[in-house]
Formats: sequence, structure tokens, C-alpha cells
Amino acid sequence: MAKAYTLGLYEKSMPSTLDWKEKLTAAKEAGFDFVEISIDETDEKLKRLDMSREERLELVDIMEKVGIPIRTMCLSGHRKYPLGSSDPDICARGMEIMEKAIQLADDLGIRIIQLAGYDVYYEDSTPETVERFEKNLKKSVAMAAKAGVVMGFETMETEFMNTVEKSMAYVNKINSVYLNVYPDIGNITNAAKKYGTDVLEDLKTGAGHVVAMHLKETVPGVFREVPFGTGHVDFQAAIKAAWEIGIRKYVTEFWYTGNPEWKEDLLYANRMMTGILAQQA
Repeated sequence: MAKAYTLGLYEKSMPSTLDWKEKLTAAKEAGFDFVEISIDETDEKLKRLDMSREERLELVDIMEKVGIPIRTMCLSGHRKYPLGSSDPDICARGMEIMEKAIQLADDLGIRIIQLAGYDVYYEDSTPETVERFEKNLKKSVAMAAKAGVVMGFETMETEFMNTVEKSMAYVNKINSVYLNVYPDIGNITNAAKKYGTDVLEDLKTGAGHVVAMHLKETVPGVFREVPFGTGHVDFQAAIKAAWEIGIRKYVTEFWYTGNPEWKEDLLYANRMMTGILAQQA
């Protein structure tokens, strides 16, 4: 009988020098079910949005041959080109990125795009940036609806959207099955510690609208590159609460930082999370 969940691997947990065949093979060998592609703010990753038809077909062919797909996309390119930017050129680029990301997802068979939950990042948030973000978000959701691609807000490290509850305010306002929440358990654990609230109660505010969850380790004030087991995230309790509200798709989010034994890190992450997930089924 097939297991009741899928566990994905964040692309950046592997050396960037690897090609797609090598990345997918490493993920499969470590026991993962799929890979999450990164479309971040670097030119190298944004260039993927302009892949030719032949390149897209070749990538689909590689997935088929290796036997493991790319099924989610972490779209963090909006950090540099946010939907709420006061600069019309940056805003226009942000919308272009959105349109192309949805098209790439459609072409590659990606089901879920994780959206960066901020109106702006490198500039100050104002009532105008928030208003512009909401207006462009509506346009983005319409594009996703046309393609049948689901989007989910990542809960970020900034005040604008660092909890599921804050994400849900926009989900409820837009009111579309194509806009949901894709929380980062590490980030919302940090927010809960900061506000003195309950992280599991925050997660539950998204019930019925949480499409997947990032399994990431954090410590208060630190949001990246914290090795699993060295932070304060209670993965056992988080996965149990997530399972109860119907989440069946998870992604281990961690980073390759030069460790020559990086394949061991992949195995460790898989075993740790599989051990917890297997208890839920």
C-alpha cells in the first residue's frame, strides 16, 4: 500500500554545481518523493523562467528517466521584484516573473507555487505598497486560476506575513481556491516565540487552506542554515498538528553550505522526517 504522504527535498540542499539529473538522482537515492525547484532573486535562477520549449521538455524527460519529479516551486524572486514595489519597473518585473513562473509550473507539472509573503522587501512598507500588493495579488491569482496551478503564501521572517493567521487574512480576502498558505514551520515557530503565542494554534488557523508545509529548523532570530536537531522547532508536534488539518505534502528545507558529506545530510533529513511522518499514517 502506498504511503499516505509525500516528502520533498528543497533544491538548495544540494550543491548548485550539480545538473538536474544529478540533483534528482541524489534526492531519489536519499529517499525523497519529489524536489522543490528554487526560483530565487539571482539572475541564474530567474533565467529558468525563460527556458526554451526544448529545455522544458528535456527536464520533463529527465524527471521521467530518473523516476522522481519536480512538484513544488519556491518562488522567492519577488524579494528583489516585489508585487507591491513603489518603482513601476520593479513592479512590472514582479508581475512578469509571476506570469512566467505559472507558465513554467504548468509546463513542468508543478502543482504548487510557494509565494513570498511580503509586499516589499528592500524598501519600506507603506499603505501604498500594501494596496499595490493586494491589487497585483488578485491579478496573479487570476493567472494561476487560468492555469489550474495552486499558490500558497510562505510565512516569512518579516512582520508583514510571519504567521499563518496573517497569511489567512489575504487568503480570505481574495477568496480563491488557487490562493492558500504554504507555511514554514521554522519561521512561524520564531514568530510564536517572539509574540508569546502558540505555534500550533497559529498553524490551525489555516485549516482547509494549507497546501503543504516547509520543515525547516530555526532558532530565535535565525531563519536559515540551522542544522536539523540544533534548533527549537518541535517537528513531532508540528507534523502531528499539520496532519490533523489535512496536510499530506511536506518539504525539508535546508541548505548546502559546503559540507563534502552533503549526501549524508540528505539522508539524515529524510530519515528524521520520515520517522515522524510514518507515525501519523
